[in-house]
Amino acid sequence: MLPLTFTPAGDWVVVKKVGGAPEVKKHLEDLGFVEGAEIQVVSSHGGNMIIKLKDTSLAIVKEMASRIMVMSA
Repeated sequence: MLPLTFTPAGDWVVVKKVGGAPEVKKHLEDLGFVEGAEIQVVSSHGGNMIIKLKDTSLAIVKEMASRIMVMSA
């Protein structure tokens, strides 16, 4: 299990855990970053990422991405 920030562009991964302060965790879960969700890293620039989650593309900053723990899909 690694932070999402270590996932290369193009890879699909599964969310295993979302950490951080309660308000950060709630915000990420509200966006769809819940345990078992399959996501794809579209691109990564300086740790900031564009993620494909279901039919939506989301941009998240490095600090948020580092709170999302993932495993290979």
